[in-house]
Amino acid sequence: MTATLPPCPECHEELAYEQGALLVCPMCGHEWSAEEEASETGAAITDAFGTPLADGDTVTVIKDLKVKGSSLVVKVGTKVKNIRLADGFGGHDIDCKIDGIGAMQLKSEFVRRT
Repeated sequence: MTATLPPCPECHEELAYEQGALLVCPMCGHEWSAEEEASETGAAITDAFGTPLADGDTVTVIKDLKVKGSSLVVKVGTKVKNIRLADGFGGHDIDCKIDGIGAMQLKSEFVRRT
């Protein structure tokens, strides 16, 4: 009896095979470890209060946030609509557009889902 391997996280093809400690997709050539797969599926992005977030949610900022590189500040209570969850740089896991400021990334620890 063979163990079923997870599909490729890049192209979602189910033809993955084991090569040493890695899993390999023959269709796109992507390589990943089984431990990576297990940790990614269990980790959901949550707000400051532990509520899971999803693409398209509306969130409210819970702390004044200085915008790096400018004198602008995102004030407490600012509503941010239609967020996108992303794997951003430095822990910034929300892509969004804020009225009056523009496109930016936020950390989920400074927002709450509304």
